[in-house]
Amino acid sequence: MSALIPETDIVIVGAGSAGCTLAARLSEDPHLQVTLMEAGGHSKYPWLNIPIGYFKTVGNPLHDWRFETQPEVGMADRRLPWPRGKGLGGSSLINGMLYLRGHRHDYDQWQALGNEGWSWADVLPYFQRMENWHGADDTASGDASFRGNSGPLHITRGPRKNPLFNAFINAGKQAGYPVTEDYNGQAQEGFGAMEATIYKGQRWSAANAYLKPALKKGNVTLVKGFARKVVIENGRAVGVEIERGGKIEVIRAAAEVIVAASSINSPKILMLSGIGDAAALRAHGIEVVADRPGVGANLQDHLEIYMQYQAAKPITLYKYWNLWGKALVGAQWLFTGKGLGASNQFESCAFIRTKAGVEYPDIEYHFLPIAVRYDGKAAAGGHGFQVHVGPMRSKSRGSVTLRSANPMDAPKILFNYMSHPDDWDEFRRCIRLTREIFDQGAMKPFVKSEIQPGLALQSDAELDAFLKEHVESAYHPCGTCRMGRADDPMAVVDPECRVIGVEGLRVADSSIFPQVTNGNLNGPSIMTGEKAADHILGRRLPKSNLQPMINPNWRTQQR
Repeated sequence: MSALIPETDIVIVGAGSAGCTLAARLSEDPHLQVTLMEAGGHSKYPWLNIPIGYFKTVGNPLHDWRFETQPEVGMADRRLPWPRGKGLGGSSLINGMLYLRGHRHDYDQWQALGNEGWSWADVLPYFQRMENWHGADDTASGDASFRGNSGPLHITRGPRKNPLFNAFINAGKQAGYPVTEDYNGQAQEGFGAMEATIYKGQRWSAANAYLKPALKKGNVTLVKGFARKVVIENGRAVGVEIERGGKIEVIRAAAEVIVAASSINSPKILMLSGIGDAAALRAHGIEVVADRPGVGANLQDHLEIYMQYQAAKPITLYKYWNLWGKALVGAQWLFTGKGLGASNQFESCAFIRTKAGVEYPDIEYHFLPIAVRYDGKAAAGGHGFQVHVGPMRSKSRGSVTLRSANPMDAPKILFNYMSHPDDWDEFRRCIRLTREIFDQGAMKPFVKSEIQPGLALQSDAELDAFLKEHVESAYHPCGTCRMGRADDPMAVVDPECRVIGVEGLRVADSSIFPQVTNGNLNGPSIMTGEKAADHILGRRLPKSNLQPMINPNWRTQQR
């Protein structure tokens, strides 16, 4: 062990959403020495702090792993760029900052799949513990009893000053959908205000919320280095092999090793450590420690399309989509911490059901007052706006596999997007339901024309051709180290996040999700870190009796 690293009890690989949370909560035990490893380290890139700056963060190799998928057959063999955060905060350092818990039924299904202790009643107290919710300051506030108000993670809502945000909400109401005061509270279904991990005009990453305060305690050590593999001796994890400063060394752990390196890197590290499908490991010359074929399998994601509209009025962000406008927005934020730059500009949203018989929302919307791609390229036609829409529970499954036994090689990522026929039907419904919403009176003063897909595309075949070329990832990967019962051959970790077949090793991040949750995954990932820390510390929050509402007419009505 390096002389520069003190004797440590627990080594955590990855300072992302879950890793930062784990380090902070474990540090509450003053007798524990925790070492947190991160390949990216600290970055002073200015766009990381300004909320609107996420258009500039993705793709920068200083804080993005810049993965790429294999050719996706269902998407015209496109290779999708796949950003994952590299640096303190992980993907919470570069994401769109949208905050969603998921739905009650998501977690109840987790428990039904063999994960005792992960029901809605079990996880809600952890969401409440982690939150410092400012939604009560909003005129459309929800039921505060469902929320937390003293946690480290600040949750706020945008000001919705642009009339397009409320027009979208009102259009949903006119189309017959409910309006929800708080989609993270009592009622997810409906149209309402979007929430974000933004505080006092700045990105509130997991590093800001959890890690920075924890580092002041004295029992958390931060190490910058590239994790090559977990060191396993006699069936027990005893440390992590890392590369830093051009040297390879081992950081030993007296108690446990926790891998929290993302749904892409966590299975990669396990496989390099000899944990995975035995035949595949042997093919790469890797000694098998535990034959767990579920490592890297069960890869899931959310896909979405950008439904874009040309604006009838010059009230969109397009007026600022030039060098002078961006400089103005940046300067206002720099000197005041306010203005357009202090918001991610996703300030209204919706969760609806595609058809009668669907018990809880299976479509998510989030509205943006500019027509622009995720990489920051504006749509042709000047002023416009868009809504991101996509199904929440795709049946398609992919995998993460090793490219070679060289730790420096990126893994092979194949999502098998659009490989299930239901995906196509659900996306067609998304398009047609969206068109109906934007045809309501509340939106008519603002809509000049439909840019994308364009009203000329109407038939199933026409829409399918559009989808194949234009559907995009929402960047919500999960499931590659699936949690399940110890006797489940495809499970990787048990309900206490312990790797099955190896002592002293856990995985705790979105890779353990058995199924993807409704909405963005930053919130559930942080919750996983909270709960995993309690498993390690031998404590548990009492279950909640609060139950969110379900539309009583879901069996017979779509809205």
